[in-house]
Amino acid sequence: MITVKTEKELRLMREAGRIVALTLQALEKAIEPGITTLELDKIAEETIKKLGGKPAFKGLYGFPATICASINEEVVHGIPGLRKLRNGDIISIDIGAVVDGYYGDAAKTWPVGEVSPEAKKLIEVTEASLYAGIEAAVVGNRVSDISHAVESYVVRHGFSVVRQYAGHGIGKALHEEPNVPNYGKPGRGARLVPGMTLAIEPMVNIGTYEVFTLPDKWTVVTRDGKWSAHFEHTIAITENGPMILTLP
Repeated sequence: MITVKTEKELRLMREAGRIVALTLQALEKAIEPGITTLELDKIAEETIKKLGGKPAFKGLYGFPATICASINEEVVHGIPGLRKLRNGDIISIDIGAVVDGYYGDAAKTWPVGEVSPEAKKLIEVTEASLYAGIEAAVVGNRVSDISHAVESYVVRHGFSVVRQYAGHGIGKALHEEPNVPNYGKPGRGARLVPGMTLAIEPMVNIGTYEVFTLPDKWTVVTRDGKWSAHFEHTIAITENGPMILTLP
């Protein structure tokens, strides 16, 4: 069942989103060759708590950390550990926060030091595809209009979108209905109405869209070993257009 949020609920989600955005800013300052993903996780947890939120991912479905830290060919759900970032890597960090029972969720991919032109293009195309999807999130459109906008942009630039994982509704739970795929034909799925809240999150691969999960049962990697990027915002559907809730 898709829920429509009240103004009060949207304010709480906006505060959760603000905390997520500020935490991503803190992580961006810390990302450099030599830092471990576990150190980044500690920064994220401390920042969320200092700002008055609660880490959304830690313990959720048994996940052991505050952030999902996915490097290079890792798509999503990477577990923070002792691995050090190296010059030329890219790292995708997905993070959520809870405020008074309401969730915010966002993700971003960064270059580590100097990266290849292909990696730079991957990051740029993935971020732009997120905003293409957000632009389609207007009253009267359907969920798959978002999906189609994302995929069209990605394919036009020579990459592929992951099909096994998708965006989602969000609110009093991190994952609510509807499912928001990053591919598909337009004009399908639920009609977008004011007060709906969605997490739109393109996962874009240089090569095939096919992925699989490592033996740790969390980390998802590309089937062909080519690199992947991930961007996400939590948004609200309003009469005046989409409102991004995960901004500072």
